[in-house]
Amino acid sequence: MSIDAIFEKTTAMPVRGPAPATERALAPDLARGAMLLIIAVANVAGVVFAGEPGVDPSPEGVDRILTFALFDLAHARGYPVFAVMFGYGVVQLARRQERSGAAPARVRSILLRRNAWLLVFGFVHAALLYYGDFLGAYGIVGMVMTLVLLRRGDKFHRIILGLWALYAVEVVVLGVIVALKVSAGSTGSAPLPVGRVDSLTATTYLLSMLDRLAEWPAHTATVLPFILITWMGMWAARRRMLEEPARHRTSLRWIAIVGLGIAVLGGLPAALSAAGWLHTGESTAELMMMLHGGSGMFAGFGYVAAFGLIAARVTRPGAVVNSLAALGRRSLSGYLFQSVAWLVLLLPFGLALGTRFATPTIAGLVIATGVWLTTVVLARWLDRRGKAGPAEFVLRRLAYGRR
Repeated sequence: MSIDAIFEKTTAMPVRGPAPATERALAPDLARGAMLLIIAVANVAGVVFAGEPGVDPSPEGVDRILTFALFDLAHARGYPVFAVMFGYGVVQLARRQERSGAAPARVRSILLRRNAWLLVFGFVHAALLYYGDFLGAYGIVGMVMTLVLLRRGDKFHRIILGLWALYAVEVVVLGVIVALKVSAGSTGSAPLPVGRVDSLTATTYLLSMLDRLAEWPAHTATVLPFILITWMGMWAARRRMLEEPARHRTSLRWIAIVGLGIAVLGGLPAALSAAGWLHTGESTAELMMMLHGGSGMFAGFGYVAAFGLIAARVTRPGAVVNSLAALGRRSLSGYLFQSVAWLVLLLPFGLALGTRFATPTIAGLVIATGVWLTTVVLARWLDRRGKAGPAEFVLRRLAYGRR
């Protein structure tokens, strides 16, 4: 039975495809396009050092500065942005279908079918290209959101604000504990606990595929809790915070300050340790990584709010903004393009460029930036021709049954 046959099809009402560029809010696309650079540099470090997160075990010189920046600004701080935007996009898609006259059952059917295909995309992506896939988790979370959260009222959605307030208190308490342990002079030189990834060290493509098939289910299961982040994206979308950033300027400013503040301060201990400027015992190192991951979730809101503020100030988008937004409208294609690039350029059975230089951290950052810039140029080229990204085109056909 095909995936399309699993869900109810209500064809009496019209179905509207994705919004054309002229009808789209700038902030979401700008955020997606720019943050793909953060995703690129974080993932490249993981591939080069075959770890999660990727960290040079003995950085020297400028590599220390770059390692510090990666831990404080990129690792565990990029994907929460896309989780926020995913939740935001679910509400936008549903709202657009409802405006076109689609019945609630039809809207639900479209969302379920789209997210089911995202799950399939995720499996194929992981099997063929990259273990650290998020598309499968987005598909699962998207179906849960559609069935459980989408039709709830404002009173119910306020629950997520309370949950995040409690989580913020937990992160602050953990930060205080880490600070006290560090200030007490915790002795030792334990490395940060970093997970090893077998598929990134495999010597043949077939072995890497077998490793990825084993790694993907566990990775997907560990990231499913980001439904709390996507739920916040839904809450923001219900208030049109990114469609009307000027009206929400004060709220966005505070969200950016608090979100990025927690993320940067919470990532500081692990960043100092990764750079080799802070030495602690094993238990403290574990707590620092817990703080690093927990605080990174707040970067999702912080970065998105920052791009909302930028969009509020843009009255006439120039070439740079238009190019980033073009990539944001094709972020799925840009994300998959990166995975192809890492396979070809970095893995041991490929060109293995990350290990051919004396400073792998710098080499990785140069490669990541180059790959991202390539996607920016390609997205702008497609945009000028009125073409969708190839991955978006396929997903659109599967979800809507037409162009």
